[in-house]
Amino acid sequence: MNKRCSEFISWARDNGWDIITRSETGLELSDSIASRYKEIPEGYLEFLNKVKQCITPSQKTWFICEDEYNNSSDIAFKWNEFEELSLEAAEDNKEWKAEIISWWDKHLPIIMSVGEGYSFYAIDLANNTGAIVQGFEPEFEEVEKIANNIEDFFELIITNRIALL
Repeated sequence: MNKRCSEFISWARDNGWDIITRSETGLELSDSIASRYKEIPEGYLEFLNKVKQCITPSQKTWFICEDEYNNSSDIAFKWNEFEELSLEAAEDNKEWKAEIISWWDKHLPIIMSVGEGYSFYAIDLANNTGAIVQGFEPEFEEVEKIANNIEDFFELIITNRIALL
């Protein structure tokens, strides 16, 4: 396991996060995820291979893990909840819906939050490949780059330069 991922898991545990590590080997993402997101960065796949659940102490922010991606979690939000909200807002506008789907095809959500309104972190799989971006409601698809990669993102969390509520 890479050092940063391991450090993050230890840090999260020490800071009261609800962390459940995986006992089974081999990550099995649903075909819909695997076919839509063909180039998931190795650092995030490593995290998913090690962690079954990762929720902040407030219970308002969580990493999307294998069960969420496979729609077999008891979390009330689907892994693509914010994409669905955007599509709902687009109503019958087919062009806008196509733009929304295209955008989400290039951004894999990895964290969801309901702490201060709806927000998320995602991995940019197109423009800054591997970069972590953050988006907020109501315009989820307008994002800001937060880190160059998942390892840098973990470092920002560990050093409290990003506060996940």
